[in-house]
Amino acid sequence: MPVSSTGSGATLRHRAVRLVARLRTRPCPPRLSRPAQVRVLVEVLNEALAAQQQADAAVASCGEPGPLSGQAARDCGHANSAFLHLQARLRGLPLTDPDLVRAQAYAGRLLAYDQWMVHQSLNLAFTVHPDARTEAARLQLNGLGRPADDLRRLRDTLKPEERTA
Repeated sequence: MPVSSTGSGATLRHRAVRLVARLRTRPCPPRLSRPAQVRVLVEVLNEALAAQQQADAAVASCGEPGPLSGQAARDCGHANSAFLHLQARLRGLPLTDPDLVRAQAYAGRLLAYDQWMVHQSLNLAFTVHPDARTEAARLQLNGLGRPADDLRRLRDTLKPEERTA
């Protein structure tokens, strides 16, 4: 293979060889056993359930009649932030078991719904242009609803497996 007079072909080959060598010598992270994977998933789900309790109260406070306090906005902001962090932790779990990967994805969807619900509650409660329809929708807010229960059920199905691990 001809090499250019500037030596760029040789430089590219040298860089490619160094890159391949680094990739080969990089240690693979150890694979967790299924019981260990269950433990880390349940740990995150427990934190999510605790965050849901606070978020449920924050969403419900957005639906209370009368003027809203700034505390309701702060509580929703904290809940929103907690859900973002939990979603990132959930996505970062080193799960390889197919059943647990499916549970991880389902939990991620439920947390995304919780975050969306908190965001929408804030939008309804602190709208810039209030009208009768928005106020009627706001007064219907009473918490996170069924998806919060679904997350608890998911955790409860994994809990017995965690205890036996």
